[in-house]
Amino acid sequence: MKPTVLPARLLFAGLLLAATANTILGQESTADHSATSDPELKLNPMKVLQKFEPAANEQYALGPGDEISLDFPGHPELGGKRVVGPDGRITLPLVGPVSVAEKNRNEVAKLVEGSLAPYYKELTVTVNIDKYSSNRIVVIGSVQHPGVLYFDDTPTLLDVIARSGLLATAGTGSTNSSAVHDGIPERCAIYRGNDQVVWVNLRELLQSGNSMADLRLRRNDIVYVPAQQDVFVSVLGSVMHAGAIPLTSESTLASILAQAGGLAEGAASNIQVIQPSTGRTVTIPFKALLTLTGSDEVKLHAGDVVFVPQSGFYKTTYVVQRLSGIASIGTIAAVAAH
Repeated sequence: MKPTVLPARLLFAGLLLAATANTILGQESTADHSATSDPELKLNPMKVLQKFEPAANEQYALGPGDEISLDFPGHPELGGKRVVGPDGRITLPLVGPVSVAEKNRNEVAKLVEGSLAPYYKELTVTVNIDKYSSNRIVVIGSVQHPGVLYFDDTPTLLDVIARSGLLATAGTGSTNSSAVHDGIPERCAIYRGNDQVVWVNLRELLQSGNSMADLRLRRNDIVYVPAQQDVFVSVLGSVMHAGAIPLTSESTLASILAQAGGLAEGAASNIQVIQPSTGRTVTIPFKALLTLTGSDEVKLHAGDVVFVPQSGFYKTTYVVQRLSGIASIGTIAAVAAH
């Protein structure tokens, strides 16, 4: 069960719900699960979300820029502050550089004790984190303050939404001035790495009181808040700049890939277009993009995912599913079979 949300965050969510009491929720068309060609690769959407969300008791792992202090009882000359370098290392007396990146405090303590064991017997150390410089989330899109946000504890979606500053927008389906609400988005996307994206129907979850509205995030996640009128596709996989790309009447698959910076080194020769609105997955050889014209062009839809797998994957598929009921969250999970 998710830990109790902080009172300030509850107040924030409550105000949002009160302000949106008259908003009409748009209903999206859902993808047909049966369109997936490989049934054994289908994932339960709740399990996908559980894997996407870090455990509530997950210990913080150090990263570049974090500041820590080491306390050695009986050996104050060894202690002091350290900053994790860009290479993920700190420097210890007598030993030199040791890698602490992606290790929690207990793991770092054992590493430091083991590294100094040849010089000190029965040495113990306490590791404290003084500054969480690598614990950051990037927020982009229709917010007042896009950019990098830093957190001293586990960041959550509501934390990000509150701190980024939402834009006031007119309520859907009404010309009444009272329909102008606080700007809480109907939905937002969370990008993780270059091969995962989860869509969260945030307003619907808040109205239903579902705790998934305050989804726990991982550092370096990118939260994208689209404007109501924005139409775009997601480009993932082996491209230079994964993320959301605006979709216009002039967009083609080739132009979308170009806006994503083109293919990265090691990209496979085939490109997949996953269409949640139709339940189809279209595979296109990259070389064919140069010759596609007219009716041969792949028609792109809002919400499509363009995925470029890495070469060496003998099978890569995207499973597009949607949670049923009021707590609906659109999820797209990348599954690579080696």
